Amino acid sequence: MEIFGVDIGGSGIKGAPVDLDRGDLAQERHKVLTPHPATPEDVAGCVAEVVGHFDWKGPVGITFPGVVTDGVTRTAANVDKGWIDQDARSLLGGKLGLPVTVLNDADAAGIAEMTFGAGRGRKGTVIMLTFGTGIGSALFIDGKLVPNTELGHLELNGHDAEKHASTKAKEDEDLGWHHWARRVQKYLAHVEMLFSPELFIIGGGISRKAEKFLPLIEHVRAEMVPAELQNNAGIVGAAMAAKAASD
Repeated sequence: MEIFGVDIGGSGIKGAPVDLDRGDLAQERHKVLTPHPATPEDVAGCVAEVVGHFDWKGPVGITFPGVVTDGVTRTAANVDKGWIDQDARSLLGGKLGLPVTVLNDADAAGIAEMTFGAGRGRKGTVIMLTFGTGIGSALFIDGKLVPNTELGHLELNGHDAEKHASTKAKEDEDLGWHHWARRVQKYLAHVEMLFSPELFIIGGGISRKAEKFLPLIEHVRAEMVPAELQNNAGIVGAAMAAKAASD
């Protein structure tokens, strides 16, 4: 069965039909740049462009980089503040003319990884962290999601952790792998101190280069593995959420 998934990020908006039997994209994804400012109306237009590229007619799952409760976006750390308390489900559904499900981006990625990827069959406490424009998080207890944890906003060195240890911070400050890995290590140690997970799944686009930084991280007791679905996890999880909502 195929359902469409869209992943809204701070730098790009990407989507594709997803084969939910395999947990993988059914076609090559289509991506457009996130508009700046990333206002609700402009982002909705980009989502419509991505979905329209495939001439898709059917349910659509859409991720959002912030807290989402019952289709309403409550925070907006890396997009326009106009998203705060926006009825995203109505806005996006109206733009597409299709049934829409909206959820937190890292939660979507985590759902996909726990079903089809690195978290398959894992019990206990598992934390998925997505490194990109910010740091997203998905917390699972015995396979059940605790939604909207937003652990990228934990305070580290007096600032939001994502300002210090995200992929964007690495790029903006032109940090080498060793320097950035030390920052990620401090962040992971802080999260571990709070939640004592058995497993960290490291996602986002940077997961494609996990061999360059994961071996450099020390003094973290939890197992650390790269996301198997890499940067497609959000699209797959969005489609899974849309399927669950339509059942």
